[in-house]
Amino acid sequence: MRHQGREDQLNISEQFEQPELVTSQNVKHVYRSGEIAATAEPILTEHQIDVYVNERLTMKLVCIPQLLAELVLGRLLTEGIIRSAAEVELLYICRHGTRAKVLLNRDVEDTGTPFTETTPSCCTGNHLLNDLFVRSEAPEAIVPIDWKPEWIFQLADRFRQGMPLHDQTWSTHSCFLARDGEILFTCEDIGRHNALDKAIGYALRHDVDLHRCILYSSGRVPTDMVMKVIRAGVPVFASKSSPTREAVALARQFGLTLICAAKSDRLTVCTE
Repeated sequence: MRHQGREDQLNISEQFEQPELVTSQNVKHVYRSGEIAATAEPILTEHQIDVYVNERLTMKLVCIPQLLAELVLGRLLTEGIIRSAAEVELLYICRHGTRAKVLLNRDVEDTGTPFTETTPSCCTGNHLLNDLFVRSEAPEAIVPIDWKPEWIFQLADRFRQGMPLHDQTWSTHSCFLARDGEILFTCEDIGRHNALDKAIGYALRHDVDLHRCILYSSGRVPTDMVMKVIRAGVPVFASKSSPTREAVALARQFGLTLICAAKSDRLTVCTE
């Protein structure tokens, strides 16, 4: 697939030719009764992409081979490497999708200070390899918005309808991006962090004001998920799952409205 971003926003060049996301795998079902049945089942494709920022290998991301530009853009923002899409001069995805090249309109001097990566709470092999481009200043406090419980229930209803890859493989998390009760974008990935970043990256790519949006995640909510949302400036974060105590405290500190255990019949407002 070839796509060139709009000149007045992002310069994105994608040479990536997306492979099949789901293939067939021969398996055997073994039942408690002793019965054995041979069959073929769908299985998800796993992918890895190395992200170079200003020619430096900065991140290794394990994901599904879909929406790679959105994933990279979102990860740049939620790791604090950029504050807005305006800092990205070029985003290039190679033909095989194994390398992303990001050119920022700023650079940093390598001080030689040792870097210790914080272990993410995801179940993938995502790694941040250096902090050369990560800003040290704290994120800005969230500006709250008025929201309606019905908007969250609608997101929960949409989640119950299922997502294509999860329905086939039971191997993905999902994230929804919404604004004023309208769902703007849905996506899936192996890890909940990736799905969240893709939704945020979509907003950056399409000039959607994240400060007016709601994110809905299928995954649990520890502090690293909350910090991603705070860095993106999203005022309301909802999840079908539960938070940690520290995640609630972090959300309260920055003024993030955190809604968890969001199902079709009930939701829990943890902070507002």
